Amino acid sequence: MKTVTLYTDGACSGNPGPGGWGAILEWNGIEKELSGGENNTTNNRMELTAVIRGLEALKEPCIVELYSDSKYVIDALQKGWAVSWKKRGWIKSDKKPALNPDLWEILLQLTEKHQLHYHWVKGHGSNPKNNRCDELAVSEWKKLK
Repeated sequence: MKTVTLYTDGACSGNPGPGGWGAILEWNGIEKELSGGENNTTNNRMELTAVIRGLEALKEPCIVELYSDSKYVIDALQKGWAVSWKKRGWIKSDKKPALNPDLWEILLQLTEKHQLHYHWVKGHGSNPKNNRCDELAVSEWKKLK
């Protein structure tokens, strides 16, 4: 099974507002940048979309080293929160509805196809690939303003 590195980030101007996402896939010294945007969205939706689009771009099951500055994404996957929300009908442990169940449903299906290892990185920090994903995401929402 190939090991691929996936860096992701989402951004939004206003929350909700125009948003963008960016992803970088790395394998065997080759990099591929992906990005896109939506008119009326939230930062968390863009964070989720970046991961989804990155995983969807893989043509076969892979070991994926996922790097994100989103605690929302990393914690919900790594700590099993999203799986629990789904089991409870998209209700969180505090009895409130889980947000973005449509995107979580897609992402959870993708996590069954690939073997993910999760890495949280500080946003706007020293990780150049995460910073590049932020640039991609911001450039996408700016196109929509």
